[in-house]
Amino acid sequence: MRKVFITLFLLCSTGIIASAQSYDRVERDRMKDMLGIVKDTVKKNYYDPTFRGIDLEARFKKAEERLGQVTSTTQALGVIAQVLVDFNDSHLFLIPPSTNLAVEYGWRMKAIGDGVFITAVKPGSDAEKKGVKVGDQILSVSGFRPTRKELWKVMYFYNAISKRDRMTLSLASPGDTAPRSVDITSEIKRLPRSIIFASYFRLFDDFYEPENDKHRMFNVDGVTVWKMPGFDFDPLQVDSLMGRARGARGLIIDLRGNGGGYVKTLERLAGFFFEKDVRIADIKGRKDMEPVLAKTRGKDAYNGRLVVLVDSGSGSAAEMFARVIQLEGRGKVVGDVSSGAVMQSRSYDQQMGSDSVVLFGVSVTNADVIMTDGKSIEHVGVQPDELVLPTGEDLAKGRDPALAKAVEMLGGNLPPEAAGKFFQYYWKK
Repeated sequence: MRKVFITLFLLCSTGIIASAQSYDRVERDRMKDMLGIVKDTVKKNYYDPTFRGIDLEARFKKAEERLGQVTSTTQALGVIAQVLVDFNDSHLFLIPPSTNLAVEYGWRMKAIGDGVFITAVKPGSDAEKKGVKVGDQILSVSGFRPTRKELWKVMYFYNAISKRDRMTLSLASPGDTAPRSVDITSEIKRLPRSIIFASYFRLFDDFYEPENDKHRMFNVDGVTVWKMPGFDFDPLQVDSLMGRARGARGLIIDLRGNGGGYVKTLERLAGFFFEKDVRIADIKGRKDMEPVLAKTRGKDAYNGRLVVLVDSGSGSAAEMFARVIQLEGRGKVVGDVSSGAVMQSRSYDQQMGSDSVVLFGVSVTNADVIMTDGKSIEHVGVQPDELVLPTGEDLAKGRDPALAKAVEMLGGNLPPEAAGKFFQYYWKK
């Protein structure tokens, strides 16, 4: 697949949103400067001083040569991004300069099992008008087959490096034997220019609706279900959120789509489920680093039964939480295999130029995470105790069999059709 993505970054041109920036000698030199800054940032800060056996000098020299061959800034950014992608490290990547172009493709996708499926379609979008439906399996995105392992690269490319004014999807609806090709026009907005450091970005961030980041809870048959969107919130808020589960005979923490967040929040949450302090993981970097520890909440700890839901979008702290619950025998993990993106990283804001300043960033892995069984779950993920995968038909009919199974395991009853109504995706208006 690596050769596929080299081709993807360098040769795709159809549907690229044109930039006003001409790719002349000045711009080429600017891109070479960016490449040099990226190299120095990785060289100084990457957790493994041997760079996992990669010849850093040779790799970046080859990229510099290729910068002299490309014909656009988009292709140049693709070359720089590709150098880091080739490390095959989930937390090492280029954060490209921001633009004033906001792009909404009108659909969302997710890896489920070995396939990739449409999970949401924006009402009124060109995607909806062209017949794209929830539950459709994606066979290709503009000619490239998205696999579970490589999906994040496809999303990263089309949402961060090379935004498109149109996309072509090859789709198969549940029960269909023949795929269909759909050409979808993107919704594009030009926003006021602002100069900010892009130290963090979210895939599909241009039109992201913050309502999706709210913690959502409900109770059914004595079971509390907590949809946690991420671990990127104040650790002290964990106490009040856990307080809402007090008295429930069972608790489901839904970490599907939860990409992780703060280690301190992870430690605080995990402390509610153990009668003693528990080591979650060891952190291995260039320097000695403190382990991740769950300090028991003592009398405030939750003593009921626990199920953790995960899927291919569960990453980092979400995976560590699920795995420590599994390793300590404190509860069950249900759903799909998690993403296997568990390294620890830090983002570095960078800039070039004086009269015309270009702002960008580099996310650099500064540590590996080793669980208490002596293993890393990077590229492996957390294997659920109960593998429950929704089918394309389940998605199309709004069923959530994983949540229904979790409630059943805790003695409650929630049909898949009812379970599918709780956690809708919110579209930005």
